[in-house]
Amino acid sequence: MAPTRFRRKKEGKTDYGTRMNLLKSKYPRLVIRKSNRYIIAQLIKSTEAQDSTICVVNSKELLGFDWPSSLKNVPAAYTTGLLLGKKAKEEDIEKCTVDIGRHTSTQGSKIYAVIKGAIDSGLEINCDKKMFPKESRLLGEHTQNPEKINKIIDKIKNK
Repeated sequence: MAPTRFRRKKEGKTDYGTRMNLLKSKYPRLVIRKSNRYIIAQLIKSTEAQDSTICVVNSKELLGFDWPSSLKNVPAAYTTGLLLGKKAKEEDIEKCTVDIGRHTSTQGSKIYAVIKGAIDSGLEINCDKKMFPKESRLLGEHTQNPEKINKIIDKIKNK
């Protein structure tokens, strides 16, 4: 049985119209995905219907910094964005577009925490500032160990 032409659209996995608009931008895509345990951020470059990954950061990498909290909360998402921005600078990438896939765009969400982290690390991304989470949530003031989270964030920013 031959696969249907728009199988991924029927399965709810791909929005081809949005994908085409992202590909027309000629900039790498900042792809942000959430799983049940982690936040994953990738920079992907598309050339002639082929996607290649430039750099990847998973919130699991925060364990190397002795992360004291959940790997899927807002401060973890922000720090993941910071790490991705640092890796992007090493690859000489200065500007990118955002691809959130099929995730719902919600003000103050983890998706926008990743974007804010990438912007704070030096990437140029077009995004409305009112969509970002509050600074207190980005820095983990609502968690049990806000001092330790702030130290890790400062360490990554000054790296």
